[in-house]
Amino acid sequence: MSETLPTVLDIEASGFGRGSYPIEVGIARADGSCCAFLIQPLDEWTHWDPKAELLHGISRDRLMKEGYPVRQVAQWLNDELRELGKAYSDSWGYDNTWLSLLFHHAGMLPRFRLEALRILLSEEQQALWSDAKEAVVAERGIHRHRAGEDARLLQLTYQRTRTLTANV
Repeated sequence: MSETLPTVLDIEASGFGRGSYPIEVGIARADGSCCAFLIQPLDEWTHWDPKAELLHGISRDRLMKEGYPVRQVAQWLNDELRELGKAYSDSWGYDNTWLSLLFHHAGMLPRFRLEALRILLSEEQQALWSDAKEAVVAERGIHRHRAGEDARLLQLTYQRTRTLTANV
């Protein structure tokens, strides 16, 4: 029996407080492939938390040089997710806020919904989540706090907890 994996979206940001904005968005598709784009900050996006940079390892200078324009990233997300209609996030409160900011400044509406990943998890899966996630990180050598890899990590953790609870 082949299981369809949820499409997972993850966002890295300039910080976590007021004034923070998205700097990278990544998705893990249902087929397990993943993709991410750095986002070029707008002139009015000035908040920068050095602690956040220590986590994700992305400098503001790198974003200015390698980032894609806000509108282009929003269009890519719509193209990727319009048909599915939804994607899932483990940090819905933060990610939905940053996604709304991205689309607002792009002058576009998202053609998909972002939902909390936890709505897909049974109580048993939730109980196993943390240990399963750390096991996947160790086995796969995943580089944490990059949007594409974090989205794939969440997807693999979901799959692992499904497998573990199916065998109980």
